[in-house]
Amino acid sequence: MRILGLETSCDETGVAVFDTERGLLGNALHSQVDLHARYGGVVPEIASRDHLRRLLPLVDQVLKDTGTPRPDGVAYTAGPGLVGALMVGSGLANGLALAWTRPVVPVHHMEAHLLAPMLEPDAPDFPFLALLVSGGHTMLVAADGLGRYRLLGTTLDDAVGEAFDKTAKLLGLGYPGGAALARLALDGNDSAFAFPRPMLNQPGFDFSFSGLKTAVMLRVRALEKGGEFERARPDIAASFQRAAIDTLVARTLGAARKERRNSIVVAGGVGANVLLRAELARRFDGKVFYPRPEFCTDNGAMIAIAGAFRMSDAVSPGRIEARARWPLESLVPPAAN
Repeated sequence: MRILGLETSCDETGVAVFDTERGLLGNALHSQVDLHARYGGVVPEIASRDHLRRLLPLVDQVLKDTGTPRPDGVAYTAGPGLVGALMVGSGLANGLALAWTRPVVPVHHMEAHLLAPMLEPDAPDFPFLALLVSGGHTMLVAADGLGRYRLLGTTLDDAVGEAFDKTAKLLGLGYPGGAALARLALDGNDSAFAFPRPMLNQPGFDFSFSGLKTAVMLRVRALEKGGEFERARPDIAASFQRAAIDTLVARTLGAARKERRNSIVVAGGVGANVLLRAELARRFDGKVFYPRPEFCTDNGAMIAIAGAFRMSDAVSPGRIEARARWPLESLVPPAAN
């Protein structure tokens, strides 16, 4: 069975074909970074219009490349995300499925991230603990089975990816700046500045990064006044990254102990961070699973495999579904399970 996956939740247009017997057959991605960089963040109207331009040509390319004239089903991101962008993907998915007389599968964006490591040869088995970290989400989830999720902790303010991007902007690195900050940090001393590790002394597994971001901003202002900012930029980047990663790792290990999990899944854009991967490998006694870096960010492959897992929930095309908010813990197991 071949599933076409469409991803249009934010600023990346992703298309992929997944075969339930052979695995991922093809994948294509268009990033809108250059369009939004001048504004310092994603502009929803621009995102929606670019998805309109890019999505159908990418579908045509991937179907031709994989020799798939008519897939067995069409999966698309139904939420959470930017409503206008989601409607583009939902509209095309339903239109194609009507033309092909095929069913559609509305996919939860964060469940797709959680399942992305299943694209790899060494895939995790349920149950596991999931750390979902991106520009819009920071979540610790006990994944007891497909569709059986318990939210253990989430961010009370900025997501960690957002904190990376905002700190990068303070350092003059532009948008998006998370990866650029990590590169700058390689030249810095991560103990140069004692930035806070928020929430670590609080019960539970929630996160907060606004205090860390504010501490960096105040330090930057002080260094600018003293004429030392430029020289200190790598040290600021390294110290911020260390504080953010220490916070993520400590909370994750605490949740793994409480839930008695020996497997951790890390997914989302920040999941590609080298320091995060190194620290979890060093400090966790169990096994950590990641998607390859290109599948950490939004992509069609994760939507296609999530659609394959949920084909028993497929519906007849004809209804546009786009949810700005959609709690992960509201999902239920597929009908066949």
